[in-house]
Amino acid sequence: MDQPVKIFRFDVEEAKKVASSTNEPHIHDFEEILIGMEGSIEHFIDFETTTVDAPYVCFVSKGKVHRVKPIVKDGKCDVWVIRFGSEFAAEIIFQLYAAFHNTANIFWPVERLTGRLPVLTEMMYNELRQSHPDFSVIRHLLNAVISIVLSEKQKQQPTDISSNQNETFTNFLAILEENFRRPLSVGYYAEKLFMSTRNLNLICQNILQQSVSEIIETRKLTEAKNLLTSTDKTIAEIAYELGYNENSYFSNVFKKKSGQTPGEFRDEMRSLLTS
Repeated sequence: MDQPVKIFRFDVEEAKKVASSTNEPHIHDFEEILIGMEGSIEHFIDFETTTVDAPYVCFVSKGKVHRVKPIVKDGKCDVWVIRFGSEFAAEIIFQLYAAFHNTANIFWPVERLTGRLPVLTEMMYNELRQSHPDFSVIRHLLNAVISIVLSEKQKQQPTDISSNQNETFTNFLAILEENFRRPLSVGYYAEKLFMSTRNLNLICQNILQQSVSEIIETRKLTEAKNLLTSTDKTIAEIAYELGYNENSYFSNVFKKKSGQTPGEFRDEMRSLLTS
């Protein structure tokens, strides 16, 4: 994306356009939240198709194979779509991964959906339409939207039946959150979970389509982007804080994964957030 966040709205006409177009399963390099207020969607994700009636919220993490078909129901369709880079919500994105790894869709009680969530989304949308949008405001609003979604997911969590793999993956992310700044091996996490590195890798591949080492690296780089954006720490200080022994190695990994050096990323984000 050419901006850290994009927002658009599906109405009846847009839904009809999608229905008549070629809409194949695909992956994208951004995170996506769908907030459905009217109508339905047919959602293909994790190689299963589910039809979800509004009101609902869906979260699709980057790299997931998915397809969304908005459906007009009772003559209505109204869906907000929020797309954003993981670094734009670095402080909270892994909480979303943990909450939604075993189901992309949640049903949302009408009285709660018609309150804060669409209002906050529309505020972001209106700010983005300004000639010089304030991305720092948009970032705060997005974090508020995500916090509300996580709160609702937590309320519904007791009704979720977790498989052994889902439980293991959730425990892995919890251990990762406490230790990602340390230079630890995959074997450390497997040992903490009383399993082999092979089995932990299989679970992570099944759920997030990444190896354990890729998830650890992603968590480190997400935090690096957060620190580059929100602090004045030097690149060397950030590298050391995240367990990289050499600043040059950290910079090489960052550029390979992000397409930019840490300094280039910092300059770009600060220009966006202060423009």
